[in-house]
Amino acid sequence: MKLLTHVITALMLALSLPAWADVSRDAAAGMAQKATGGRVLAVEQTEREGRPVWRVKVLTPQGEVIVMLIDAASGRRL
Repeated sequence: MKLLTHVITALMLALSLPAWADVSRDAAAGMAQKATGGRVLAVEQTEREGRPVWRVKVLTPQGEVIVMLIDAASGRRL
């Protein structure tokens, strides 16, 4: 009975979590790499103006480190 309670609780939690992004972490990294031609150093999720975004840190071929914000819902660069 205890196991069933734990399983049901876990299932309810999983179903109640909102979908955070339509654009995956890997897709955001790929978009940043394609846009800059550089090497992706880090990708993290954050928010901007209440909207979910991916913050992608890239090392450009010129040696500059830039940060790109990619809208997690649309995939557009902000």
